[in-house]
Amino acid sequence: MKALWRSMPLRLALVLVVLFGTVSLLSLAASYAFTRAAFEQSIRDDLAQDLAGFRAAPSARAVAVLVQAESADTDPGRLVLSYASPSGRIYGNGAVARDDEGFHIISLEEGRATLNGEYLALSARLYGGRLTIARSRAEIEALQPVFLNILWISLLPTVLIALSGGLILARRSQRHVEVIRAALERITGGDLGARVVTGKRWSDDLVRIGGAVNTMADAQERSVTALRQVSSDIAHDLKTPVQRVSLQLEALQEVVKETQASELVAQTRAEVEGIASVFQSLLQLAQVENGALKAAFAPVDLAQLCLTMVDVYEPSAQNAGQTISCDVAPDVQVMGEKNLLGQMIANLLENALRHSGTGSKISLSLVCRAGTAELTVADTGPGIPEEERARVVQRLYRLDRSRNTPGNGLGLSLVDGVARLHGARLNFGDANPGLRVCVSFEPV
Repeated sequence: MKALWRSMPLRLALVLVVLFGTVSLLSLAASYAFTRAAFEQSIRDDLAQDLAGFRAAPSARAVAVLVQAESADTDPGRLVLSYASPSGRIYGNGAVARDDEGFHIISLEEGRATLNGEYLALSARLYGGRLTIARSRAEIEALQPVFLNILWISLLPTVLIALSGGLILARRSQRHVEVIRAALERITGGDLGARVVTGKRWSDDLVRIGGAVNTMADAQERSVTALRQVSSDIAHDLKTPVQRVSLQLEALQEVVKETQASELVAQTRAEVEGIASVFQSLLQLAQVENGALKAAFAPVDLAQLCLTMVDVYEPSAQNAGQTISCDVAPDVQVMGEKNLLGQMIANLLENALRHSGTGSKISLSLVCRAGTAELTVADTGPGIPEEERARVVQRLYRLDRSRNTPGNGLGLSLVDGVARLHGARLNFGDANPGLRVCVSFEPV
């Protein structure tokens, strides 16, 4: 939900809402100010017109009679007429009084109550007396709640509609972006066949981005496929001649009787067999990366497979002065290819035995945790520096200290390839001391 609120469509909707709200607020404020000023000017014009009418009276007595007559049926809450005659008598429906708090209008009706509200007043001396005409500002004050209601009625639905539209667009955009992100993750994870599948409701910019991602993936897939094919072809073409050389050396060793020559032939055979092993590993890795073996996936008892591989390598460990311990949860099954999984476990055990040295301890464990089957192989050897862990799965890559030990630098590459083929995660960590390799599967 946090990502949704931070999405570009919703942010644009919020910006538009703020802009529209600001413009609406300024427009209504200006309309309110102009309307208020117009009302006040209208009241002042009415006051001036009323005063001009009373000025037409010929005498003070006539003014008093006229004021008294007009105020008889006039509500003082709306219009106040007051004439203080030269004799001091007040005619009309109200009188203007002043105290420390300012001017007040007092009703001349029974009770002489002070009239509430604000008035606009106009006063003038007339025939020795003072005429005061005051009109209520109630109509002007009533404008404010009216304009506030107009503001809420016009702005609130607009804000709700804009936000709802922004949320809808953000959700749709988030789904489309998620499709692109998932495709990129699959491509990064090694699935070079992953593509962005666009739809009719996709915006033009996201369609172009999806097309660019697909173009990039096509180019990468062609490049990697060509490279893999070259590696596979080289390994395949050279495998047979190398095997023939090995057989010929074996025959030569039977013929040669001299000890020194025989040892030299044996060493040459070992080197040739190492070359053949590299070619075999490259071919097997190419087969794994091809992904065609997924069609033959079936439930595999990973627990039983672990126990079998430990039994196979335990004699070799004892001969080298090493120990292997095994702790596996029973009946842990995963979908996969049994032979490849067995090869992966074998490579992990061989890597631990080869690099941990005499007297080391190797442990293999298989546990189910949070819906995940975790296969872990740990040793008490020197381990792998953290900055090198991302590189040890590269083909033919070897640490400097391991260059004089047996191996071809393809063991962990094959482990990584098998893990990727099975949708598992491969992680390297510290065993304190030594290396811990963890492969996390989704159980059946």
